Amino acid sequence: MAFIADALSRVKPSATIAVTQKARDLKAQGREVISLSVGEPDFDTPTHICDAAVEAIRRGETRYPPVLGIPQLREAVAKKFKRENGLDYKASDVIVATGGKHILFNAFLATINPGDEVIVPAPYWVSYPEMVAICGGSTVFVDTTMEHGFKLQAADLERAITPRTKWLVLNSPSNPSGAAYTHDELKQVAEVLLRHPQVHILTDDIYEHLVYGDFKFATIAQVEPGLFERTLTMNGVSKAYAMTGWRIGFAAGPAALIKAMDMLQGQQTSGACSIAQWAALAALEGPQDHLAVFRKAFQERRDLVVSMLGQAKYLQCPSPEGAFYVFPSCKEAIGRKTPEGKVIESDVDFVTALLEAEGVAVVQGSAFGTGPNFRVSYAASNATLEDACTKIQRFCASLV
Repeated sequence: MAFIADALSRVKPSATIAVTQKARDLKAQGREVISLSVGEPDFDTPTHICDAAVEAIRRGETRYPPVLGIPQLREAVAKKFKRENGLDYKASDVIVATGGKHILFNAFLATINPGDEVIVPAPYWVSYPEMVAICGGSTVFVDTTMEHGFKLQAADLERAITPRTKWLVLNSPSNPSGAAYTHDELKQVAEVLLRHPQVHILTDDIYEHLVYGDFKFATIAQVEPGLFERTLTMNGVSKAYAMTGWRIGFAAGPAALIKAMDMLQGQQTSGACSIAQWAALAALEGPQDHLAVFRKAFQERRDLVVSMLGQAKYLQCPSPEGAFYVFPSCKEAIGRKTPEGKVIESDVDFVTALLEAEGVAVVQGSAFGTGPNFRVSYAASNATLEDACTKIQRFCASLV
C-alpha cells in the first residue's frame, strides 16, 4: 500500500518557486544573478501598518482569533468592498484566511466533487490547476491570445462550459500577463455566465490597486449584479500593501459557501495570525497615500521593461494594464542556436539558456499554460531592471 496519497501524483511543483530556487543556488555558487521570477513587491510594508502590529502585541492581541477573522477586520473588509467596489457584503459574508491562496484552496475544497470542472483562462497563475487537481476536479483551460490582450473571449467561454462546470476563475489584473478586464469586457463575459446558472465565479482581485494610466478597475459582481450570489470575491493585502509575508487574504460571497469554508478552516488552521489581522485592519482603514507612490513606481518600471524588451531581437512585448509582470513572446527565438550551438526548442530552453548565459532568472510561459513566452516580474529597482533587460537584449542578439 502506497504511503503518499494518490492526489499528490496529480500535482506538479510550482515552476515559479523552482526558478527562484535555481537562481538562489547559482548565487550560492558565486554567480551574479538577477532574479525577476518572484511575484512580490520590493517595497517595505508601510510604517503605520507595522506600528499597528506592534501595538496589537503590546495590547496582548496574541490569543486564538475567531476562525472567520477578528470582527473588526471582517467589518473593515465589508466596508472596503462597498467603498471601492460597490458591493454590498455584510461582515457575516466575509472570511479571513492565511493568504489569498488559502482562500482559493478552501473554496475549491468546499465545493468540488470528482468530475467537476473548473474553467481557467490561460495563461494562468500556476497554483489554480494544482489546487483543482488536489480537490479531485478537472481544469478546463481556455486559451487566450496576445492579439486579444490575453483576455478571455465570450465565445470561447461559451464553448468551454458544460453541465459539469462548477467554477470560472477570473484573475484581473492577471498573473502572469498583467492583463486587466475593462467594465465592458467583463460585461461580455457576464452575459455568457447569466445563461449558465450552474457556474460560479471565483474572482481573484489581488492586484486590484496596481493598474496604470487611465485604466479603471472593475470586478464582475459589480459589473453584473445578477451574478452577485454566484461570485466569491477574493482579495488581500499582500500586493497593494507590500504585506506578502503577513499572510492575510480575505473574501466575501454566498452565506452557504462562507459557512462551508469556515468549517474547513476550523479543522485546518483555525484563524489567521491575530497580529497580522490587526495589521491588515490598519492597512484597510489607515492612510492610503502609498498606493499612488507604488503605482507611479510600477508604471515607470513597466514602461521601461516594455520599451527595452520591445527593442530586443526576436521578442514581442505587449504593455499590460496592471500587476507587475510582462509576458513577452519569444516565438521568433524558437529554432535558433546559442553561441555554444544549443538549439532553443522551447520557452524552457530559452529561459534556461538566458539564466546560464546572462544570470537573469525569468519563468517560462509554458508553466502558466501559454508559450513560447516568459514572465518577467518588474518588482525590482529601475537600475536592476535596466541591467537585466540589457542582458536579455544581449542574449537575444547572440542567437543565430
